[in-house]
Amino acid sequence: MSKVPVLVTGGAGYIGSHAVLALKDAGWPVAVIDNLVTGFRFAVPDGVPFYQGDISDDALLARIFADQGTRAVMHFAGSIIVPESVENPLKYYHNNTACSRSLIASAVAAGVPHFIFSSTAATYGSPEVSPVSEDSPKLPINPYGMSKLMTEIMLADTARAHPINYCALRYFNVAGADPQARTGQSTAGATHLIKVAVEAALGKRDKVAVFGTDFDTADGTGVRDYIHVSDLAAAHVLALEALIADPAQSLTMNAGYGRGFSVLEVLDAVDRVTNMTINRELGPRRAGDPASLISDNRRIKATLPWVPAHADLDTIVAHALAWERRLTELRSAV
Repeated sequence: MSKVPVLVTGGAGYIGSHAVLALKDAGWPVAVIDNLVTGFRFAVPDGVPFYQGDISDDALLARIFADQGTRAVMHFAGSIIVPESVENPLKYYHNNTACSRSLIASAVAAGVPHFIFSSTAATYGSPEVSPVSEDSPKLPINPYGMSKLMTEIMLADTARAHPINYCALRYFNVAGADPQARTGQSTAGATHLIKVAVEAALGKRDKVAVFGTDFDTADGTGVRDYIHVSDLAAAHVLALEALIADPAQSLTMNAGYGRGFSVLEVLDAVDRVTNMTINRELGPRRAGDPASLISDNRRIKATLPWVPAHADLDTIVAHALAWERRLTELRSAV
């Protein structure tokens, strides 16, 4: 298969930077656009063309597509914090929906035939059944989930009207870091549980808040499907190959392992890996948090030759911890 030039939006961010590594490691020509509002220039590998700018800048996108000969877009740029989306919905409808519309329009204008979109399990809202399949009702309960669902709908409509196909990957709980500690989650004040827990293990936080101990789960805390970010990045590369192989098909797939761990089980894993005990602060539930959110991943396993390499909770924690230590070194050297 011809390895076509790929533009990664948000390629200086957490998941985007891992996708850049996956593409580069596999020999794909790759370039990055990122406005560095939440991304980090150090996350983009040496030798990868980097453009600092916004995906709504039509002129910049046209120049990048021409310069790079872009034939595929992997779109990670956007805002991802659910509580912030409730407090500032217009920011999310701008960053995640309006800017995505601009990017899609630029791709269509340049004749880019393939588009992979970073979507989310938040499109399902609070599903009544878990594991949740792609055909489950899409009923987002916050602007973050709705902004992503609106982009999925735009892509579906665009693919019907123009010669472009797409894959929307609905992520569950992304965690961990590159096994070689080349990149990881670097955002200050991150809200992801494993990131927060390894920060606490290294003394960057004094405790980890546990939101809700009365869910209908084995230990009363919320259960989530944690997927290693490098396995997720590998799924993007395989999805791109599938789009190229069959330009007439578009795909929508869950990206998860199909099994869940509770908040307390995750914190126990961090205790095991670090050989210490993290201070846990038990508190009430957050509004809208489902008891369990686990992916039905049968579609992605049937569609792509995707075999996760890091589907082990302790491994995910160990890689997150190694990156957190590396991040401390990087910041102390500045």
